[in-house]
Amino acid sequence: MGNSAMRTTQGRGRLFDSILETVGDTPAIRINALAPSGVEIYVKAEFFNPAGSVKDRLALSIIEEAERDGSLSPGQTVVEATSGNTGIGLAMVCAAKGYPLVVTMADSFSIERRKLMRMMGAKVVLTPRAEKGFGMYRKAVELAKANDWFLARQFETDANARIHENTTAREILADFKGQRLDYWVTGYGTGGTVTGVGRALRRERPAVKIILTEPGNAQLLGSGKVQSRDADGAPAGSHPAFEPHPIQGWTPDFIPHVLQEAVDAHLYDELIPVAGPEGIAWAQKLAQKEGILTGISGGATFAVAIKIAERSEPGTVILCMLPDTGERYMSTPLFEMIPEDMTDEEVALSQSTPSFQMAAE
Repeated sequence: MGNSAMRTTQGRGRLFDSILETVGDTPAIRINALAPSGVEIYVKAEFFNPAGSVKDRLALSIIEEAERDGSLSPGQTVVEATSGNTGIGLAMVCAAKGYPLVVTMADSFSIERRKLMRMMGAKVVLTPRAEKGFGMYRKAVELAKANDWFLARQFETDANARIHENTTAREILADFKGQRLDYWVTGYGTGGTVTGVGRALRRERPAVKIILTEPGNAQLLGSGKVQSRDADGAPAGSHPAFEPHPIQGWTPDFIPHVLQEAVDAHLYDELIPVAGPEGIAWAQKLAQKEGILTGISGGATFAVAIKIAERSEPGTVILCMLPDTGERYMSTPLFEMIPEDMTDEEVALSQSTPSFQMAAE
């Protein structure tokens, strides 16, 4: 694992014209301390994207496809409903390209997300948490119609799955070319990742088993209940199986149209629910044992990858998606047990030498 030779770097061998050229090409990283003996687990670390999540791909795809087909005019305001990561990605893209951005977001999502979007120039319109994801979605639709703004439509647009088929999947296929890969594990928010990558894996690596996961207390797909929709594929209301859950970015209170393709085309082999506290625990273990800082959704996906690993034969290779960074979860239960002040052990360390001690509180 380690190399005794001194580490050097050589640069990327090119110069970038904008931050947007750095989206994608995220690494697949081997898990060492946490993987069961005899099984290889890799994580695709989407926090290497410039705004820190897998949604950077989607945000760039939506805007550039809209520019090409003329549905987005120069200087037109972009509006979208988001739990945070798509909004952060759109804020980056819109800042780089010069579009005003308005985001609608339920007030239940972390404060860090709001601040990150506002830092990059976006306006954030909060909606009541009691109205769930459908409420923020309807607010974005209303604002778009009232002001003639461009609605990004992440939950319905074909640009969503297409960018994952053209980038995320291509990277996975290239990284594991000539290598064994038995399982690919992912959760869903819009469904773009599982649908886009699923298309490519079914076509080019059909032996790879695709494992999809969702919150144990909000099993929309697991319930088998159909999502009501408008004529354009948009949700007509909340799904009856939804309950609030702590895995931010996963599973809104409706089954997105983009995800419906994965269901109808059988683009996953198994659906495994996971409890929110498991996601939190495994995200903490990834940070403490592997030095990999991911959010609750990454921890939840990894929890399922561990379940697969524990039941697999020696030699099995698993790739797990880590959608974002843990830094945008500071105000959530992920960091609830992390103290701000020194612990007793840290105070004892401070007092073990005479100088530079903090005054007792």
